[in-house]
Amino acid sequence: MVILLPYLWLAIFFLAPFVIVLKISLSQSVLAQPPYTPVLDLTVGWQGLKEFAAQLSLDSFRLLASDSLYLLSYVKSLQVASISTALLFALGYPIAYGMARAPRAWQPMLVMAVVLPFWTSFLIRIYAWINILQRDGLLNDVLMRLHIIDAPAAWLSSDTAIYIGMVYSYLPFMVLPLYASLEKIDESLLEAASDLGCPSWKAFWLVTFPLSLPGVAAGALLSFIPIVGEFVIPDLLGGSESQMIGQTLWTEFFSNRDWPVASAIAIALLGLLLVPLLFYERLQQRSLEGGRT
Repeated sequence: MVILLPYLWLAIFFLAPFVIVLKISLSQSVLAQPPYTPVLDLTVGWQGLKEFAAQLSLDSFRLLASDSLYLLSYVKSLQVASISTALLFALGYPIAYGMARAPRAWQPMLVMAVVLPFWTSFLIRIYAWINILQRDGLLNDVLMRLHIIDAPAAWLSSDTAIYIGMVYSYLPFMVLPLYASLEKIDESLLEAASDLGCPSWKAFWLVTFPLSLPGVAAGALLSFIPIVGEFVIPDLLGGSESQMIGQTLWTEFFSNRDWPVASAIAIALLGLLLVPLLFYERLQQRSLEGGRT
């Protein structure tokens, strides 16, 4: 039962919806309810099931491959996710390192400070950034008072606003795995490196950073994967030229009412995100095999 229950949960809440979406992606769009055909009817018998299977097609996937709109949306999503993940790592690693090296009594409070933004509604936080980044917002006001800029800059509806929103929203996803990995490092290893004449910076690169790589990989995956399919942040903070795949998916479902194409986009996105997951799983397997030897 202990083994069966998790698999049963995955089958009901992941595999079954995936099969439904896959079936819709192989259907044709029609002006009806539901807005696709064929519709599966298990009461029609074997001949009806064969006719149903014969009507399924790959037209939606062919459209994805032939229309540059979808390809550009995928490329834009991968670009934003890659740059955002790199920025999150550059900002999150020093924060996690400082938390791990802080006195033990301070660490729970520092972790709480990182998690605290999650207690506020995600939409409220993004709308707050709209007020901050608009032309007469707080950011331009501060920069002009510091004489860094002479006129209000157009932060909103740009890639810069998207990256700011992504880094702000997903920073805990990077910091917490890094902190968990750095906090477990045995400080006696650093003391041994120091006793052997290794400078602090070199001990960091030869001891601390390699041992924290599992946290780096976990934080990168936890950030990269949801950012690729992000809809709210690019829709509220970005411009029309920064169409990510989440926005394209929403448009096909709710504006164009083309459920088969939208489902094909979701299936292709899932396949795309399986690549880093399988790569991470392979690295984990190699790490465990290396630990056994």
